[in-house]
Amino acid sequence: MTIENTKVIFMGTPEFAVPVLDMLIHNTDVLGIITKKDELVGRKKVLTKSPVKVLGEKYDIPVYTPNKMSEVVDTIKELNPDIIITCAFGKIVPESILNIPKLGCINVHASLLPRWRGASPMQYAIMSGDKVTGTTIMYMDKGLDTGDMISKVEVPIKESDTLGTIESKLMEASPTLLKETLIKIINNTNDRIKQDDTNTTYASLITRDMEHLDLNDKGINLVNKIRAFNPHPYTYLTINNEEYKITEAYFKESYTNSIGKVVEIGKDYIGISVSDGILCITKLKPFGKKQMDVKSYLNGIKKEVIESWIIK
Repeated sequence: MTIENTKVIFMGTPEFAVPVLDMLIHNTDVLGIITKKDELVGRKKVLTKSPVKVLGEKYDIPVYTPNKMSEVVDTIKELNPDIIITCAFGKIVPESILNIPKLGCINVHASLLPRWRGASPMQYAIMSGDKVTGTTIMYMDKGLDTGDMISKVEVPIKESDTLGTIESKLMEASPTLLKETLIKIINNTNDRIKQDDTNTTYASLITRDMEHLDLNDKGINLVNKIRAFNPHPYTYLTINNEEYKITEAYFKESYTNSIGKVVEIGKDYIGISVSDGILCITKLKPFGKKQMDVKSYLNGIKKEVIESWIIK
């Protein structure tokens, strides 16, 4: 068997999975794609296909959107893939499917396992101040990202990185890693390394509550959170009963005797007191308006108005 005639079923959903699928389409025989159903997106509730579905249809590859994974077990058996590959799929793959392909089922996971198992590994790596992240390719089992590891690629996290830039870096690195790994699996020369469960951390699904910035937290934690939620879904503060998305900021240590007050207004930042200093906001998105840098925002509002902000 060569990589070119390896029969693959791919499971994935978001934009992050598209480069991986594209590599497989151009290097293997993709028999079918399993992804989420079309969803209503945005304020206008437009019915939208997943990015993975869009790419699959472009190349006339059968796309399946089951409500439950049990609905496609028979289809997968009929297709008889050599291997199943998932990337940012968002659903648990049952054992009834894991046992079908002779080369097994593998997952492309956006962290250096066993650190940050779960749904939001990139966000948690940034929020936690990690200096490095990466992609792990692993065999799937019935647990949540608990299977044996096959290969990894590391990507440094710079202080300037956001979720968007880390996503881009991993989207670039992951397809190459997968292709190299797939060749080794086909040739039976790949590694199979047990995860050290004592070093496990979990990255749960991002919730609406997590988007709010708690100004009682340390400044560096707030900055990391802003980076981790940029460009989606963004963090926010409630200012004068309106939601302001906070999209960029830095922190400087300073003594403050209150929390949640505007204490400085510079040419290009608004400084808000937090538990251990000042959170300097440099980009924001007022409710109903476009994102803008603070320098532009200050051109259209009086400083007295900002100084009287009630921030929650």
